[in-house]
Amino acid sequence: MFGRDYLAVLLLTCLYSHPVVGRRDPELYCGACMALVDEMDYAIKQVDPRRMIEVGSFRVQPDGSQKQTKIPYATSETHLMELLETICDKMNDYAERKDPETQKKTYIRFNNREGESEPKELTNVSISAEVSKVLKFACESILDDHEDDIIHLFMNKQKNIHNKLCGHFSDLCPDLDEVPLRDEL
Repeated sequence: MFGRDYLAVLLLTCLYSHPVVGRRDPELYCGACMALVDEMDYAIKQVDPRRMIEVGSFRVQPDGSQKQTKIPYATSETHLMELLETICDKMNDYAERKDPETQKKTYIRFNNREGESEPKELTNVSISAEVSKVLKFACESILDDHEDDIIHLFMNKQKNIHNKLCGHFSDLCPDLDEVPLRDEL
């Protein structure tokens, strides 16, 4: 008898409980998008601009030639795909900053990159493993949804990538100015 009553209560609980719907934190996802673009941009700038990679068809034409061209390695699809595999790990170097007046959250890099020596201003900053964890999850989610857009923007050396990716394509940062139309790419 106990088993039947327990099952009835469980069934009623499932039927009348409200479903839990996850909602994205807009400040978190905007911050993760901005950090992702910053990290990609920094990593690309670290590559020697003279380093080239051959792209094109490796098919031999009837005349015996191959159609290949050399492009900069830094913005090649090969390099960008490699960067995307580990870029979200860089979120471990970010912390949450809360504006004391507006309580608006932003995310800033608290660790210096190699070669940077100026100390970071860390007022109103919360450095925690939890912040890094949720930022990394948001970054991975953005990559899942917008990988092609990210590669396209960086391969084509677009300007205002923050605005284009985080504002227009993903609508994660709706307050960004100068959001161009997709046709302008």
